[in-house]
Formats: sequence, C-alpha cells, structure tokens
Amino acid sequence: MSFLYKSGEEIKCGDHIKLNGHPGRVEFTVTRYTGDPAMDWHIDEFGGGIMIKDEHVGDVFLSVESIEEDAGLEFVSRAPNEGP
Repeated sequence: MSFLYKSGEEIKCGDHIKLNGHPGRVEFTVTRYTGDPAMDWHIDEFGGGIMIKDEHVGDVFLSVESIEEDAGLEFVSRAPNEGP
C-alpha cells in the first residue's frame, strides 16, 4: 500500500509539500507493521499515515482517513537523492 497526493504522485519520505498552504516536509510514512513499537503504534491507532514537519506548526500526523479526504496536502517537489 502507498499513499498518493491528489495530483497522483506517490507520497515519499523527504518530499517537500504544502499543508494548508504552509511549507513542510514528509518525515516518514507508515503503511504496515515494521517491528518498531513507535512506528507500529501509528498502525494500531490510525491504520497508518504520514508524519509531516510543518514549518509553522511543527509535527503533524495525517492518518489514512485524513489523506483520503482532502487534508490540504499538496506536493511541491521530491527531495534530491542522497548518496553516490
């Protein structure tokens, strides 16, 4: 399972986004159990989702339900690839 922006691109860690018009970045996505209790908690509580670092309000978690509804999430650009 993956999450998609309204524009059709897949939501990926590191993406530059706007959340309700505010700039931010996707910190992580969680779509399945990982064995990490902190990450798995998001599956148990919300069925998965994405963590956004919003420059104005801080960390914001969007649940699967919020992503499927209009959460005010807009794709801006992909983070450049790191490494060789």
